[in-house]
Amino acid sequence: PITVLDNGNWLLPVFYCRTQPGEKWVGNDDISAVKISADGGHSWRDVEVPQSLGCVHMNITMLHDGTLVALFRSRWADNIYISHSVDNGESWSVPQATELPNNNSSIQVTTLASGELALVYNAMSAAGAVERRASLYDEIVDGDDSRKEPTAVGRSAFWGAPRAPMTVAISADGGKSWPWRRNLDEGDGYCMTNNSLEKLNREFSYPSIKQSPDGTLHIAYTWWRQAIKYVRISPEWVKGQAS
Repeated sequence: PITVLDNGNWLLPVFYCRTQPGEKWVGNDDISAVKISADGGHSWRDVEVPQSLGCVHMNITMLHDGTLVALFRSRWADNIYISHSVDNGESWSVPQATELPNNNSSIQVTTLASGELALVYNAMSAAGAVERRASLYDEIVDGDDSRKEPTAVGRSAFWGAPRAPMTVAISADGGKSWPWRRNLDEGDGYCMTNNSLEKLNREFSYPSIKQSPDGTLHIAYTWWRQAIKYVRISPEWVKGQAS
C-alpha cells in the first residue's frame, strides 16, 4: 500500500522481476525500490533499495518517531528482512535478516496506536520444506516457449516451502525483536501445485492487516487459493492476555 508522509509525498514500494533476454523468469535477480511522488501521483521518481537482491514485496510503515521501517519477503525463503529510512524514504539501509522466518511468501506489517508493530506472515522457511518447485509457474506449459532456464549466479530463489501456519507477531522495539507470536491458522500449507479446483493447494498466503480506531486488528488472507478469510483479533490475544 501507498504511504502518505506528513510532507505530502507518496511512497509506493515496488519490486523488479529481472531476467536476461531469452531466459525464463524464476526470481533469482529480483530487487526492490521505492517510487516517490510529490504531486499526488501524477509523476514518480525511483529510489533503489541498496543491495536488495532477493528482497521483494516491500512493506513500509512509520514509527511514532518518524522513522520508516520496511519489511521484505525473501526469494531465498530464509528470513524476513528489514530496512530503515530516516529521511522520508530518500535513502534506505541495506536490508538485514530478522529473527523471523520467511518461505518466499508475502507478509504485511502495520504500526499500532501503541507504537508497536504488528506483522502477519507464514512462520515457515525453506528449512521446513521437504520438496522444491522449479518456479511459481512450473505447471504452465507453453509449447512455443523457447526461452531457456536461467543459470543462477549466486543464490537461487526457493519455491515450494509450505505456506502455513498463518501467524501474527508483535514487536515493541521497531522490529528488532518479536517476542509475541500466535498462529491464526494451521495446516500443512501444501503449495507444490496451484491447483485449487481440486483442493490440492492448501496454502494460507498474501495477508493484509490493519488496526481500527477501537484497537481491533483486522486480518485477511488467501485460504487454499479458494477464498479470502477474514478474522478479527486484539493485540492482547496475540500476547496471550485475552481469549
